[in-house]
Amino acid sequence: MAAMATNRRVILKEYVEGYPREEHMELLPGAEVPLRLTGDEPPGSVLVRNLYLSCDPYMRPKMSRPLRESYTAAFVPGSVITGYGVARVLDSSDPRLAPGDLVWGITGWEDYSVVRPPVTAFLAKISHHGGEGGVPLSYYTGILGMPGLTAYVGFHEICAPKAGETVFVSAASGAVGQLVGQFARLAGCRVVGSAGSAEKVELLRTRFGFHDAFNYKEEPDLAAALRRCFPEGIDIYFENVGGAMLDAVLLNMRVHGRIAVCGLISQYNLADEEKDAVRNLSAVVAKRLRLQGFIEPDHKHLYPKYEGWVLPYIRDGTLAYVEDVAEGLESAPKALIGLFHGRNVGKQLVRIADDAETGA
Repeated sequence: MAAMATNRRVILKEYVEGYPREEHMELLPGAEVPLRLTGDEPPGSVLVRNLYLSCDPYMRPKMSRPLRESYTAAFVPGSVITGYGVARVLDSSDPRLAPGDLVWGITGWEDYSVVRPPVTAFLAKISHHGGEGGVPLSYYTGILGMPGLTAYVGFHEICAPKAGETVFVSAASGAVGQLVGQFARLAGCRVVGSAGSAEKVELLRTRFGFHDAFNYKEEPDLAAALRRCFPEGIDIYFENVGGAMLDAVLLNMRVHGRIAVCGLISQYNLADEEKDAVRNLSAVVAKRLRLQGFIEPDHKHLYPKYEGWVLPYIRDGTLAYVEDVAEGLESAPKALIGLFHGRNVGKQLVRIADDAETGA
């Protein structure tokens, strides 16, 4: 008989309107689950012990009642929340993965998850942990995971930077923004970031090497703040927030500038009638701007290229990466909610188990 374990789960209780609250989610007490696949799962399934969970802004729209087609399916009330994470394989019928393998990809907000096809296709084996040159497992929720590839694709593939260009990054101290700023510096660009506290602005300047930074909450006129930082205009904008910031940026872009639209976090908790209109779209035509939205899953084929490029910079300390780690599955709802109030400093993740606990 297979060994059993207790499996706690975080579920979405109901669809969210406005800002999510902890009562919108619930930690269910553990039910007994086998530590092997039962044989009832479809071929290609994988049983994992979850170690780290990633809290990401894209999860907020998935908590709303689906009113229109989206690139990602909404969560189902009463079901476990899913997202990116790091895990240890306990059992597998996927020929790519074997018990003992470490993986990153889409998993459940629970102690143990059975990942079924087609989601198993998004589980990637981790090869650079432990031993000489190894990197922390938690990095696969961030710099070596979805946020890292997002930063790389948006900046290098979409914006195609040239040395000497000017770059602006909003939400610059977050999981993606902190990397874009450092990638820009490595590319020989002048980079400025915005964040929502004095602590985060200082982090941008001292830890991440931004040439300048400002607290958007202290700027009564965002367009004026950008003119101050970019007297000759912005060549590249990495968009994470939308709303008033995007409007201000459009006024300050240079001719033939490029904007990579990664996210619009300022709009995620607003009803449709409350969302900010973009009033300066005429600048897209007048300045011949390229404005392109993108999502990381469309660019998975570039991950080996990105990993090979970024690993040496991680190992030699060229790239800094700041994490905000919450402890325990029970802390996951509060950690996710904190993203939308600016409570996190750096990449927000949740540690739910040490790798030694898997017994692998």
